Amino acid sequence: MRAALAVTILCLGLTLSATPTMAHHSFAAEFDAGQPITLTGTLTRMEWVNPHGWIYVEVKDPSGKVINWAIEAGAPNALLRRGLRKTDFPVGVEVVVKGYRAKNGTPTANGQTVTFKDGRNFFLGASDSPSPTAEAR
Repeated sequence: MRAALAVTILCLGLTLSATPTMAHHSFAAEFDAGQPITLTGTLTRMEWVNPHGWIYVEVKDPSGKVINWAIEAGAPNALLRRGLRKTDFPVGVEVVVKGYRAKNGTPTANGQTVTFKDGRNFFLGASDSPSPTAEAR
């Protein structure tokens, strides 16, 4: 009887200690739906990681200064279901990304669509971000 109680308490403790790792942010916590942005630049890196993939794009601002933008994408599994593969993001390829700016003012965005120079256009957003516009569908 004591052993069963000890095992139950141990399992409960392990479960409660793991709960914070399942926390996830919402779109509205980090990004501003009122600040849409279109970024045109060169892909420098792709991180195919959970819970969100990230692409990094060098974009020239109006003064000619190059800024490296971090663009949040959906989870790798969601991107795969949309027809994207990690190999679709070779370093050096030109892309146009539409999305929403981060609230904190950093060069970070939640990507909605990515368009490649060859015309391929994919929905890039996470499931909790605003729906793509009609032109992106």
